[in-house]
Amino acid sequence: MVAPILVFLTVAALVIGGYLGAMWLSATIEGRKLARRLREVGESPDVPDAALVMDRPAGPLPQLDGLVGRTAAGSRLARLIEQSGIRTTPSSMLVMSLIAALLAAVIVAFFVRHPLAPLVAAPIGLVLPFAWLVHRRSSRFRKFEEQFPDALDLLSRAIRAGHAFQTALGMVGEELPEPVGPEFKKTFERQNFGLPLREAMDELSDRVTILDVRFFVTAVAIQRETGGNLAEILDNLAHVVRERFKIRRQVRVHTAHGRFTGYVLLALPPALGVVLTYLAPEQMQPLFRERMGQMMLIAAMVMQTIGFIWIRQVIKIEV
Repeated sequence: MVAPILVFLTVAALVIGGYLGAMWLSATIEGRKLARRLREVGESPDVPDAALVMDRPAGPLPQLDGLVGRTAAGSRLARLIEQSGIRTTPSSMLVMSLIAALLAAVIVAFFVRHPLAPLVAAPIGLVLPFAWLVHRRSSRFRKFEEQFPDALDLLSRAIRAGHAFQTALGMVGEELPEPVGPEFKKTFERQNFGLPLREAMDELSDRVTILDVRFFVTAVAIQRETGGNLAEILDNLAHVVRERFKIRRQVRVHTAHGRFTGYVLLALPPALGVVLTYLAPEQMQPLFRERMGQMMLIAAMVMQTIGFIWIRQVIKIEV
């Protein structure tokens, strides 16, 4: 009985071992095929947005990017860069700020023979790159607001034509130019790669901090929970946005006199100082050389800035 049992066990071990070996070999071959296919897709130039999810521009100091990204200020700076539409990194902006501060200090020290002049110019140069980012973000948001009603109309027409809302988002991303098209395309691709639509829409409202976009995201979220005619809702929202633009342009027309007055009052003292320096330089030299004159110049600049901001706030009307 021992010999038949040994033969049975040997044959069973060979059969089970062969089966397990075949399964392992098949899994290995399939895994290598999958890895090769993913590598080909990642390297193919014909595949759009192959690095969609984690594509980040590399900065000059990756370690500094990681260190800054773990702070609240670094997160706000990264969000500002994303909202401005500039493909750069926080480390690049910090390097640019330091270079701008150094250049401002050197240039001012070359032209102004005063020990405090570089100390005043360096912080101004340090802030200039971030002010440029804020300006780019504001310009991009204004352009987004102008194109947003067209995006809502395209969404409404696509839904009426029978397309799903997600497909309509992709159509808006493909058809409309920067900045509306890329933002909607990013939303479409994120939900297409597995992110829930509600979270993708919330990310859109976080990236584009405009009141109309919040209305749009809220309207879509409520419609998906309670039902209703989404195309009609989008049409009404587009009409409201266009009417707000009309009112805003009318307000700009009525406040043009105040804005022009602010610009004139801001530019008049420097222009008058340049003219007087050219006409009577000996009378203007004490204003720049004497300590009292320098204090008066600083006080004048501070008061001019406060007055300009005050005028801007008076004529600023939220619509």
